[in-house]
Amino acid sequence: MNSEKVEIFDTTLRDGEQVPGCKLNTEQKLIIAEKLDELGVDVIEAGFPISSPGDFHSVSEISKLVRNAKVCGLTRANQKDIDTAAEALKFAKRPRIHTGIGTSDSHIKYKFNSNREDIIERAVQAVKYAKTYVEDVEFYAEDAGRTDNDYLAKVCEAVIKAGATVLNIPDTTGYCLPEEYGEKIKYLRENVKGIDKAILSCHCHNDLGMATANSIAGAINGARQIECTINGLGERAGNTALEEVVMILKQHTDLKLHTDINSKMLNPMSVLVSDLMGMAVQPNKAIVGANAFAHSSGIHQDGVIKNRETYEIIDPAEVGVNASSIVLTARSGRSALAYRFKHIGFDVTKNELDFLYQEFLKVADSKKEVNNDDLSRIIENVTRKIG
Repeated sequence: MNSEKVEIFDTTLRDGEQVPGCKLNTEQKLIIAEKLDELGVDVIEAGFPISSPGDFHSVSEISKLVRNAKVCGLTRANQKDIDTAAEALKFAKRPRIHTGIGTSDSHIKYKFNSNREDIIERAVQAVKYAKTYVEDVEFYAEDAGRTDNDYLAKVCEAVIKAGATVLNIPDTTGYCLPEEYGEKIKYLRENVKGIDKAILSCHCHNDLGMATANSIAGAINGARQIECTINGLGERAGNTALEEVVMILKQHTDLKLHTDINSKMLNPMSVLVSDLMGMAVQPNKAIVGANAFAHSSGIHQDGVIKNRETYEIIDPAEVGVNASSIVLTARSGRSALAYRFKHIGFDVTKNELDFLYQEFLKVADSKKEVNNDDLSRIIENVTRKIG
């Protein structure tokens, strides 16, 4: 089956680090960058070089370290930002400058006190200037999600002509519905002259919980880069979660889209970023949450024990998790109890299980989860009573 590649642009070290309390030092950033390179991401957005001397130093050091991925630095649409980014990226094997400006009427009026024509001129000047330093220039149309499609197409056409190689179409405020965002990408594909010379990129925020859905809708409609972060970290409610889009494309082969991500590294990568950033992953987080492959309902447990695929669409090993978890609670049934007894070395008969299950329910009603020590005590108590 022919499949087109969707490039993965990781911005954990830039957008992800903008989460309050998630500040990383250069050493920590280098650890994450090296693992992202091993993971197989296509682009690492290493930071915003002009924002601080520390960020400049980190981008420079990451540029020296990364062997395979493109290393990207963010700028605003002005020469000083671009000069600084170019200097920070000078050691990169595959440098990219990511420059841009707001394009929605809201940004044009209130943020820039400007007009549409001036914004296009500033965008073109920024891309042309960045192009004097590097061949690979990505342009972001900030708040593209709320930008009029006809005007957005004019901006895109102008920056492609100026030399942009990637067009970032951000849903900056997380406002778009998936159908709406997909239609926006489709409109640009069909109405921007020279669109074949650039890659359309999705950069979606999760304010309404639709970042992943919007990114997938964008890819279905022709975007060939998705900008995302490990664990979905990012401003406010976060960004598109890398692990989610990767596994969606891997599971839905009918989409005929793929990434080069080594999915078996996803869970270890999630743990690493969580530990270094001090940001716990919610237990019910898709793909990498502690409960993503955990089952506590008796009906679900019985099904999974008989055949994992009854309640799991992903093999845990595919994302670096050792095995599914059968969690014993008051909602668990006999098959789950027998399974867990066997796991700790007790192969019980059906008659023994009937006695054990009654004791188990007494314990399960008094606590949230029954652990292996509890199971050993249950065995001892029932053995003593029978004996």
